[in-house]
Amino acid sequence: MAAVAAGVALGELAAGLLSPSVSPVTAVGGAVIDAVPPGVKDWAISLFGTSDKLALLGGMALAIAVLAGLAGVLERRRRFAGLAVIAVFGLVGAAAVLTRAEGSANAVAAPLLAAAVGLLLLRWLIQRLREWSDAGPPAAAPSDAGPAPAAAPSEAGPAPAAAAPDEEAQARPARRRFLQSLAVTAGIAGVGGVLASTLRGAAAAVTELRGKLVLPGAASRARPIPAGAELSLAGLSPLVTPNRDFYRIDTALRVPLVDPGEWKLKVTGLVDHEVELDLAGLLAKPLTERYITIACVSNEVGGDLIGNARWLGWPVRELLAQAGPKPGADMVLSRSVDGWTAGTPLEVLTDARDALLAVGMNGEPLPLEHGFPVRLVVPGLYGYVSATKWVTELKVTRFADDVAYWTPRGWSDRGPIKTSSRIDVPRPGRRVDAGRVDFGGVAWAQHRGVGRVEVRVNRGEWQQAELAPAISIDTWRQWKLSLPLGPGQYEVQVRAIDLAGVPQVEERAPVAPSGATGYHTVTVDVKS
Repeated sequence: MAAVAAGVALGELAAGLLSPSVSPVTAVGGAVIDAVPPGVKDWAISLFGTSDKLALLGGMALAIAVLAGLAGVLERRRRFAGLAVIAVFGLVGAAAVLTRAEGSANAVAAPLLAAAVGLLLLRWLIQRLREWSDAGPPAAAPSDAGPAPAAAPSEAGPAPAAAAPDEEAQARPARRRFLQSLAVTAGIAGVGGVLASTLRGAAAAVTELRGKLVLPGAASRARPIPAGAELSLAGLSPLVTPNRDFYRIDTALRVPLVDPGEWKLKVTGLVDHEVELDLAGLLAKPLTERYITIACVSNEVGGDLIGNARWLGWPVRELLAQAGPKPGADMVLSRSVDGWTAGTPLEVLTDARDALLAVGMNGEPLPLEHGFPVRLVVPGLYGYVSATKWVTELKVTRFADDVAYWTPRGWSDRGPIKTSSRIDVPRPGRRVDAGRVDFGGVAWAQHRGVGRVEVRVNRGEWQQAELAPAISIDTWRQWKLSLPLGPGQYEVQVRAIDLAGVPQVEERAPVAPSGATGYHTVTVDVKS
């Protein structure tokens, strides 16, 4: 375990020098994310939420530790058996690196180096262990016949010493050499890990560059939030989600670090003119500021993988107009710096909605984990078909010719957000006193708008809730309703109706392939 830990640490250190954008650990983790079935991803997100990547890293660390321990046991018993396990480690890491969009010949060197270091250190430690074992008294070999019968007291001689003094003296230096070698290996792992973390402090450098970035004012400012749009009810989700609380769901095991001075966006494919744009050019454009609610397709009924923010960016339709999409094109394949792709209907990016190349979020440059320096924000579509972070390319193409990351994994190709609603108050498990009980939450129907929210108790008649004024049809709305309830247990459900009068779907459906449906239902225990 010590040998493999040192190898992994030095592999990460080498990756920091040779390929800062991808490392053996993140490459293997990314490959795992790509390979597991959609149902497993949904389970992980539902179980761990936005800590799913931390859980994956912890699971990887445990698996590596177990396999490393197994390699040591095998090598102790049969030469080269444990080395073979570590060699497979290295080959798997190299293969995983090659599957990443940022993979290169330089990047492949890191997992191979990690394996080589692990092999050398394991052989060295096993040799020291054998020297110690050979220097000490021979261990009793296990016998299939079971323990020998005890001698009669009259025949038994004095008990043998555990080891003769000269044997103990001979074993002591060998033992010391083994422990020193083990300490050296652990030191290599520790120092390598610290240096790797320091090198990967490139995140700190990018954070510093982000801190120095000054966003221009918006040529088209967001309308002021209407009076009363945020209801006064304790426990209700804030109308505008703070950046630190905004959900994050993506396939990047490690946040890509993009130097804003080197960032470029290319428009390619079925266009009259290919266009290339850098950040300075983007910031010089007349930017638009809008409140837009975005959601993840993995959001379960009543889930929190949704948030509302004030975004600053340049309308994508303006960029595409410069490129001139050719007749027959119906999709834009956006690509992230780490190779992830989303397929967005072309008409959604060229109509009047505020689809943005976003550079700002709630009055500051995009946080690193939310796509710094530039990402896509598209009202009305789930993120898996629109919200590409760290975006570097827009390829104008056709759905018949190209597929995005999630489509071949069983998800629908268009991804319109479904009308939905959620009960935030009262929270599950909270004591509720009899009398007037306050209920509240949020409802959304992006780019269609929420027209009404209704609540029912124990499958009774629907009662209309108070609906806060809307910022726009692209944002969620808060709602609340006070109901007189006596002691007992109640089932409470909520539904939203869009501005066209279409209610949300009552039938329960899972998140795959196109988003969950069903009424959010809570059980409330009212005490006297």
